[in-house]
Amino acid sequence: MSAANRGVRGVVPPQGALMTDQRHPLGGLLARDPRVVATGVEVLADALAEQAVPVERVGWRPPPAGTEAALAAVLGDPGHADANARAVQRMVSSRPHLVDVRPAREVLGLDEATFLHAGPPLEWERASGPMRGALIGAMLLEGLAETPLGAEHALERGAATLEPCHHYAAVGPMAGVVSRSMWMLVVEDAEHGGTAYCSLNEGLGKVLRYGAYGPEVIDRLTWMGEVLGPALQAAVRRHGPLDLMSVMAQALQMGDELHNRNRAATSLLLRELAPGLLAAEDVPRGRAAEALRFAAGNDHFFLNAGMAAAKVCADAARNVPGSSLVVAMARNGTDFGVQVSGTGDRWFTGPAGVPDGLYLGDYGPDDANPDIGDSAITETAGMGGFALAAAPAIVRFVGGEVPDAIAATQRMYEITLAEHPALQIPLLSFRGTPVGVDVTRVVRTGILPVIDTGIAGREAGTGQVGAGLVEPPANVFADALHALAETA
Repeated sequence: MSAANRGVRGVVPPQGALMTDQRHPLGGLLARDPRVVATGVEVLADALAEQAVPVERVGWRPPPAGTEAALAAVLGDPGHADANARAVQRMVSSRPHLVDVRPAREVLGLDEATFLHAGPPLEWERASGPMRGALIGAMLLEGLAETPLGAEHALERGAATLEPCHHYAAVGPMAGVVSRSMWMLVVEDAEHGGTAYCSLNEGLGKVLRYGAYGPEVIDRLTWMGEVLGPALQAAVRRHGPLDLMSVMAQALQMGDELHNRNRAATSLLLRELAPGLLAAEDVPRGRAAEALRFAAGNDHFFLNAGMAAAKVCADAARNVPGSSLVVAMARNGTDFGVQVSGTGDRWFTGPAGVPDGLYLGDYGPDDANPDIGDSAITETAGMGGFALAAAPAIVRFVGGEVPDAIAATQRMYEITLAEHPALQIPLLSFRGTPVGVDVTRVVRTGILPVIDTGIAGREAGTGQVGAGLVEPPANVFADALHALAETA
């Protein structure tokens, strides 16, 4: 029999089988209604739809010009797949535990003239309004200036050294400014041995992390240093290591996505810590009540603990040669930066975009600063925007409808390496959240990570003006790909 008569893939059809027969290699395809999948040029799908032919449209775009050789080099590396498997396995097997709460001067070794900030490296001259506001507030808090104007002039003269939080194994929400007197959550990885840090959450509105620095902001930070930090330290030490992955897994099934919605996680955290706090002999009952009242009145109180947990998970996947796994996504209000497992501590940056979302009061897009904060570490580790399907209620906060939240999570499966074994989404039949952003998949598909975030006011001192969704600039992934290709 000639090859032309052999049917599909060289299989000889049974004698007498017709193309509409289930015994034929085409499986009776011509006996069923066709299913049309269209990608690329929309005019083809539109023409079929006008003729009442059901069409499944698939979004696709070719890889950016100039990336073909880099993709071939990285994907053709014999060790690439194994490197990614090892890196993402380290990320999802991390076991973050809250073990202590201590001042930044102790755990980070900060002197009075060193301030940490969110995102990739940044100089005062390029700092946005909210970043400048937060740095001014830190100067006032540490007694390095008596007035905001004096603080601004001192910063212009280079009175402070600015360093990214990530360079100190730390993360900070929004502006992410950390000074020596601030208290830090200490999170250790019980599986791989790493440690990460994050400051305490101030609440919403006019707060330092959104660039506000008025007297009420400084008074609150002072109280947090004198009362809240020591109280939490006593509670955590009395409790012992607190399994944050267990808290996050439960909260995800209770409607949190662990970035912009932390109500369940905050409640679970306080349930764990409250007994130890009340039993701590060195914390006066009045101060314990103050601390509990503050934390209970702040639905985002858990966010900072979750960020430190995500940071320690992501750091466990660092420095695997050949891996294209993203281990950090961070924004400083000017630049958006990523770091990749196989390229060490190198930053790949592009301009930060303005989130698309809902605004508070009379604020609008013209009042918004470009995206800012280290909190995208939650998406890096499979939470936040990647888990939107677990938190349908959040769509009312960031804009959109419930199907949009589900679709956002489902898109993220296309650019990630694994599904998280502990973080599961009830609405998707307890499928694990998509985790492990892969540079090659982002470049090949054109699908960018989705991040849900707060929106800071453009002007220093404004505070929060809204919340929404944002994507990284595409060039950061293409740049990382080219760097990986050089090492392949």
